Amino acid sequence: MKEILLNIRDGFASSTPLDLANLALGIVGVVLMVRRSLWAFPIGLLAVSVQGVLFFENRFYADATVQVFFFAALAYGWWHWVRDKGAAPELPVTRQRWRGRALTLALAGAATVCGALVLARWTPSVMPRRDAFIAAFSVAAQALQARKRIENWPLWTVVNLVAIASYWQATMAFTAFLYGIYLVLGLLGWREWWRAMKGATPARG
Repeated sequence: MKEILLNIRDGFASSTPLDLANLALGIVGVVLMVRRSLWAFPIGLLAVSVQGVLFFENRFYADATVQVFFFAALAYGWWHWVRDKGAAPELPVTRQRWRGRALTLALAGAATVCGALVLARWTPSVMPRRDAFIAAFSVAAQALQARKRIENWPLWTVVNLVAIASYWQATMAFTAFLYGIYLVLGLLGWREWWRAMKGATPARG
């Protein structure tokens, strides 16, 4: 346990200002999304821009490219949440039909398989299947979040659990700790959006 705490402490100590900005923006962005605040979008756009720079500087070009998709999805989500709310004070939280859920899982699963094969064949990735899964299902979750579908939160929960287990196995306690924060926030988001869908709470912020 002491080694884990030291790893987390060292992770913070060795973080650059850009790393810390990325962490702060990421947490604030998720908190605002939990609250269904439109401020989640400009913060999110800034967060993925910073993250894209970090990935590019460290030569994680595939991850940097995924941030371009996230940027586009956030921009679309911002437009969609404002444009399609109609006369209501906010765009309502909705859920997919069973056919939509099956299609989402099938597409994300197919992307995972294809991505894992590409990573295993043409990159030195040590966990190609994990990397591909996290990327594919993160894209699916982000797309659902842009549409304000409640299913985005269970997908983020699974992504975060896989990330925590993977980074823990790789003895990257600091990174696993960060994903643990995202896991807790995601579970809170799931609960809050469920209550909102049932008409219990208005958006805040």
